[in-house]
Amino acid sequence: MKNILVTGGAGFIGSAFVRRMVAKYPQYNLIVFDKLTYAGNLDNLLPVKDAPNYSFERGDIADRAAVQRVCEQYAIDAIVNFAAESHVDRSILEPDAFINTDIVGVYVLLDVARQLGIPRLHHVSTDEVYGSIEEGFFRETDLLQPNSPYAASKAGGEMMVRAYHVTYGLHTTVTRGSNTFGPYQYPEKIAPLFITEAIDDRPLPLYGDGMQVRDWLYVDDHAEAIEVVLHHGAPGEVYNVGGEHELHNIEVTRFILETLGKPESLIHYVADRPGHDRRYALTNDKIRRELGWEPRHAFEDAMRSTIAWYQQNEWWWRKIKTGEYLEFYRMQYAERLANAQRHGGA
Repeated sequence: MKNILVTGGAGFIGSAFVRRMVAKYPQYNLIVFDKLTYAGNLDNLLPVKDAPNYSFERGDIADRAAVQRVCEQYAIDAIVNFAAESHVDRSILEPDAFINTDIVGVYVLLDVARQLGIPRLHHVSTDEVYGSIEEGFFRETDLLQPNSPYAASKAGGEMMVRAYHVTYGLHTTVTRGSNTFGPYQYPEKIAPLFITEAIDDRPLPLYGDGMQVRDWLYVDDHAEAIEVVLHHGAPGEVYNVGGEHELHNIEVTRFILETLGKPESLIHYVADRPGHDRRYALTNDKIRRELGWEPRHAFEDAMRSTIAWYQQNEWWWRKIKTGEYLEFYRMQYAERLANAQRHGGA
């Protein structure tokens, strides 16, 4: 393995993986292929922009000609696919883009890999493909029951990966990561949204009763797990990647406010999203037993570090929270906030 195509490498988790791999493996060439939609941001890759083993190509994974050209030009021998439409709220508003990227795009990558004889493909998926679980933990062999257009599209992509392994013998692996947070995360997900809104003393639109449970995974741990699976994962296998830090959304919100020294009166309980999964929880038993990986970062330390990063890098997120972002925010939250119940209110 020498020339690695990282699709979606300008996004949140993808760029963390690229920054890690460029620094750690000077013998590898990392070629980022990204469409640069709203969440793709070349600022995420500024730390490696001058590295001799990093290159960038703009393109869409659903564009077969573009994918084939880049794979041939750089003699790609491994693909790591982060490219995805990835926000549940946006999938509810506009599912088409999710089908095109998360299913059709994955098919294109697989088929180009098959045609060109690219020996290795890793696909980054999500714990949301399992659906919600009241108690216990999801294992890799459990039934997939996705409950949003986003989760369904990711499950569809996974099925294509499985089919290309079984049918064509392609060496594929899949990771299903839990709720990831950290620096450079587009401020639509709960952690960066609430951190940046709280910095400006703006209301925090918390869905429902705030008692939804997520397993919080620091982005550097997630990137390390993908690195380990890329090097050592068994062909055709799926690996859960959990943070092993289960928390209610209200607990995370309060932690953010406490760390920033902001009042809980900023919390506004708003109408829940349709089909909102109540709890996600994964077991890391397989990846720990077979590959020796486990998360390194405690939630509290990693979240404090993340909050500090957003405080110190306002240049990064303030220019994002304009234009298209503000239009999405208005569509998603304006009516909900107008009818919200403030924390501690009647």
